Order: sequence, then structure tokens, then C-alpha cells
Amino acid sequence: MDIIYNRMTVKWPVLALAVLLASASPFADASAGQAAAQSPPDAKDADRLLVRAMELHQAGDLLGAIESYKAVLSIAPDRADALSNLGAAYAKLGQFDDAVKQYDAALKADPDSTQIRLNLALAYYKSARPGQAIPQLKRVLSSDPAAKPAYLVLADCYVQTGQYPEAVSLLQPREPMFTTDLAYAFLLGTALLNVGKADEGQKYVDRVFGAGESAEGHLLMGMAYLGQQNYREAKTELETAVRLNPELLTAHAMYGRSLLGVGEQAAAEREFQRELALNINDFEANLQLGNIRKGAQKFDEASAYLERATAIRPKDVTARKLLAALRLQQGRVEEAAAMLEDVVKDAPDLVEAHVQLATAYNRLKRPEDAAREKAIVDRLNAEAAAKQKGRGGVDSQRHNSQLPINAQAKNPKPGRSSSCLGSSSSCAGCFECCGVERSLVVVELRSCGVDRV
Repeated sequence: MDIIYNRMTVKWPVLALAVLLASASPFADASAGQAAAQSPPDAKDADRLLVRAMELHQAGDLLGAIESYKAVLSIAPDRADALSNLGAAYAKLGQFDDAVKQYDAALKADPDSTQIRLNLALAYYKSARPGQAIPQLKRVLSSDPAAKPAYLVLADCYVQTGQYPEAVSLLQPREPMFTTDLAYAFLLGTALLNVGKADEGQKYVDRVFGAGESAEGHLLMGMAYLGQQNYREAKTELETAVRLNPELLTAHAMYGRSLLGVGEQAAAEREFQRELALNINDFEANLQLGNIRKGAQKFDEASAYLERATAIRPKDVTARKLLAALRLQQGRVEEAAAMLEDVVKDAPDLVEAHVQLATAYNRLKRPEDAAREKAIVDRLNAEAAAKQKGRGGVDSQRHNSQLPINAQAKNPKPGRSSSCLGSSSSCAGCFECCGVERSLVVVELRSCGVDRV
């Protein structure tokens, strides 16, 4: 993963986020001259080697720099500046695991260095590990509250991990710091759209479009249309976004969602795969492809995608529920039951999770537990039916969701759905594809598929 907003179109100015990653010095402070005047001969050799290593590094000879940094560390293994610079050289080569190892060692030698901690955070960020970057960025900002670009990287990590309220809380109070910054407008607009504040988000969409046509602007508009379930307009905007910038992260995943909304599943799958080619840790692409493979009974592939989705967002109920349903289909019933027990603790009103848990208990020969779950299902469905009756009929509005209804699944055939993609407050009419027995019938007959809770 490289910087998120690094390929701007015509009239799009360089964003602060790109500036941070492109121009921030990778080098730790090293007072080599002062050290040389007061050091024993071995230390003087280390200083000389460090100066040479930095010259090679700045000249672009990264392999030569790495060897020289290692030579410094053979003399002074706890030297923080050499460790940090070695990490920076590895990061420049894309060897992020090695970079993280060096930055960790540098922080042990100099735990108060904000620069080294920022480098560690950026190594996690660039290697698509936003969850690990977040705590480091928080510590950077606690030490240096004026570090403007670090706010943007942290906000993007929140967006990537689905922590949209946190992104809004981080950015909104700091608008005076970012009055003309389009990266700020893009990130805050994205977060606001994802927490259902479309009117507020529109202000930032307008700001992005005001800078001229851009892939980022069309991505924001496409996301707004997705939030309204206007999939045809979303498709138009997102198709333009990926045409203007084929490497814009999240754009292919959002385009895939719009394609699902208009029933073009094969094209949607291609877009999800393109997203993963750019960022293997994109949550939506992993979630959707896992669900598609699950419906096609390609269980090994489904498991890989859904396991990755749950690793990216461990608290996401949707991903956990789908993985548990997959485990039921695979016959791993005890594992499924344990996962579903955790899901219903976090989402006690999620009907299909209780249905699946009742099924698991039946298969485990636990009739009393199964009966308890069935009673919960009956109660939740009765409450839902009463609410619908009070509104004068079945509510035509879908549950607030990020995922589109797959047009191919609106009228599923008896048995297994071909794709099982969509969104609803209960996965009714879809028991077989979810690995759930039909003996427990859910009242709310809507689209089958992924339920975004």
C-alpha cells in the first residue's frame, strides 16, 4: 500500500497527506560531528560509517545504505539513529516487516522520539496495517498536538477500519487547521457519509468538486448515492472515479457494490478483485468476495476472505456472522456456536444470528439451548411484525446499510441462493445459503444476504 491520495487529477493540488509521506525526513537526528569529538575510536568509526550511510541513502543507493547502517550497528547495536534510518531504508524498498523491526528496536533505545514513532506508524500504514498504526499515531499526537499531517493519516486509518465516528470526532473540531486542505475534506466527507450525515457530508463533497474534476470527487458522490440506494447513479459516478484514477483505493470496492446493486455480479467480482490487487486488506472487497464464494460453496476461498475481513475489523458483526455461518456449512459446528454466541452478545436483536445459533445447538444435541434461541426469534419477529403493522404494512425502507441488494437475489429460488448478497434486518428466506435449517421461519421476508448491522 502506498499513500492514499497520491495521484491527483487536473487542478487537484498536492494534499497534505501526500506531503507528509513524500517529504517528511526519514532520518533520525544524529549529532555525528559532536559525537566524533568526544568518542573512543570505535564510536568514531560508527559516526563515519553513519555519515556515509546517510549520503548513500539520500543519493538513492538504498542497498549500499543498508549495508553501511548494519556496519554502524555492528559497532553500536543500540544506536537509535542508525536503527531508525535502517528502518527508513527498508520502508523505501517496501520491506515493511524489516522496517517495523528496526523502528521497534530504535524506540527501545529512544522511547521518547516522536519522529521514530511516526516512522513506525507510517510503516504500518503503508503496509496496509491501519489497526497497528492507530495507537502509534495517537501517541505521536499526544506528544505533538500540532502535527497536522498525522491527524490526516490517523483519520484515514479510522476510515479504513470502519471507525467512522472516531474519524468525525478527530477531524471536525480541527477544521480551522485544515481550511483549504482537500485531503481533510475528502476524509471528513467520507466519514460523515458513512455515519448517515449526508447533509453535512455534502458540504465537503462540494469543496472537493470545487477544486475541479477528480476521481476523489466522483468517489465521494458515488458513496453518497450508495447511501441513498441509488445504485444506477452510484455506478455512473464510481465508473468515472476508477476511469480517472484506476489506483484510487476503495474506488473499485465501491464500484463493485454499485454493480451488485444493479445485478451485475460478474462485473462486481472483477472490481472487488481489482481492489484487492491494490490493497489486500480492503474490508469491503474481502467481505463481499467471501460472501459470494460462500454462496457458491467454495468454502476454502470463502474462509480466506472472511477470515481476513474479521482480522481487519474484529468487531464487525457482519463479518463475524458470515464467518460463523460458513463454519456451519463446513460442519465445524462447535466453532460456529461459539462465534454466534459472541455475535448475539454484541447484537442481541439480530434475528438470523439467533436462527443460526439455534441450528448449531440442534446439531450439537442441545435442545434446551435451541428452544431458548427459537423463543428469542419468535419474540423478535413478533415485535417486528407489530412495528410493521403500526406503520400500515411492511416497511419498504431497508435497514441502514452499506451493502446493496443484489438484484439476482430479490426472488431467490427455493434452496440455496446463487450469490446471497444484499442487506436486510433479517436474512429471511435464505436459511439454506446461510447454513440454517428452514424449520425456523422468520417473519420479515426481505432480500437475502449480507446484513450490515
